Amino acid sequence: MLGAIRDKVEAGKRLDRAEGRWLLTEAPLLDLGSLAQDARFRRIPERRVTFVVDSNPNYTNVCVTDCQFCAFYRKPGDPEAYTLSVDDVLRKVEAASLGGATTVLLQGGHNPDLPLDYYLSLVRETRRRFPSVTPHFFSASEIRTMALTSGLAVPDVIARLKEAGQTTLPGGGAEVLSERVRTRIAPKKGGPGAWLEVHREAHRQGLKSTATMMYGHVEEPEDVLDHWDAIRDLQDEHGGFTAFVPWSFKPGNTLLEKWITHYKGPSAYLRMLGASRLYLDNFPHVQASWFSEGKRTGQVALHWGADDFGGTLFEENVHAAADYVNRTSVAEIVTLIRDAGFTPAQRTTTYEILREL
Repeated sequence: MLGAIRDKVEAGKRLDRAEGRWLLTEAPLLDLGSLAQDARFRRIPERRVTFVVDSNPNYTNVCVTDCQFCAFYRKPGDPEAYTLSVDDVLRKVEAASLGGATTVLLQGGHNPDLPLDYYLSLVRETRRRFPSVTPHFFSASEIRTMALTSGLAVPDVIARLKEAGQTTLPGGGAEVLSERVRTRIAPKKGGPGAWLEVHREAHRQGLKSTATMMYGHVEEPEDVLDHWDAIRDLQDEHGGFTAFVPWSFKPGNTLLEKWITHYKGPSAYLRMLGASRLYLDNFPHVQASWFSEGKRTGQVALHWGADDFGGTLFEENVHAAADYVNRTSVAEIVTLIRDAGFTPAQRTTTYEILREL
């Protein structure tokens, strides 16, 4: 099987589900890494690894969706629930900008009490006050919440966000795009089509986005393949995804904590990363996650098909709520990339190179 897959990849032919399943379940890990790295260099020949200077604050933790994997949210009325004012959020954007951030990834809960103008003001004022910062705001499920509370259709909400100055969307909230998985861990979010609808419409209107996958909970290989097929097919339509970003579930303080057994450590992550590089043949970038997997694993991932090292994440609260905290700096990221044998380069949200370091 390995030889047949190598021949198809080198010929630029698309892998099928049986081949993807073999990569996920049987392929020798070192051979998989070598093949994924060859595919990476065919797409991006330079020994350059990019990263973005960013921050990931939250505007609210109020949420009515009750996802079983989330330790961050609080129900309306909970003593620990909060919602920041527009000015409070902008102070966080200002702090990120002063720290050199060019991207702010802003997300929150699904708060039914927030009007659409709140979200539009966040985008508009970020563009006005901090023109060097890209407002990489709001997951697909948050945009669906905006549509529900405003009475508008999803295309209209996206059009208004675009008019306010938004050009990109984060890929959060996908989890695993399988009907079985989403019904089990996030039944109020809807099936895969709920996430795909938002990104399809965003791409149709000219916005770029990322595709993510949070694995290591209740999924099986067939669910992962459902996810990859869905995003690969959508990428064929508009080419709107800039990157694929997988990371492993952190179970601390969640309803799933007591019985999660899927995640097997760094080798499982490297298998997921390498197989995705080969299967997602129309994705320009695959991101290594130093943040979720650890810095050393992030370095190794650069030899398993990844060409991007993610962001600095000056502020992050969702993983912290699950008792998982990892911090870095621009200087450390540069050193980690160099020590892994690559040339570090700072990029924008949409992967334009700002400078090599």
